Amino acid sequence: MPETDIRPTVVGLLCDSNFKYRRDTKTWSHIDGRPFTKEEQAAAWSATRYEFEEFAGQHTRYMEYLRTLEEAPDALQRFLAPFMEQLTSKTLGNAVEVMSEDERAELERLLGLMTEPPRPFTAYTF
Repeated sequence: MPETDIRPTVVGLLCDSNFKYRRDTKTWSHIDGRPFTKEEQAAAWSATRYEFEEFAGQHTRYMEYLRTLEEAPDALQRFLAPFMEQLTSKTLGNAVEVMSEDERAELERLLGLMTEPPRPFTAYTF
């Protein structure tokens, strides 16, 4: 295997690990608490620097996704403020009427961030 080959199964295993060593099984655990099998632990120990870097990149993107969700209410307020300033009757419906198609798409994106439950951290999703 060339040094830069990344094994998706190993990256997936790293993404599903809590990295807490269990003395009872001498393995790490999955995020849901199940201990790694001996084979899974061996695969995790064999992870290359490139596989850890791939995992780290995915985890960084996931953390950015969570920050975006957390900031969505404030972002929505900032987004709506200029529209509300234009209106005498300040309702969301009236604000939508003065928005362009792109602005309505941004409104839907922000509302979606606030209403959809957060996705779990999963390999190759972020």
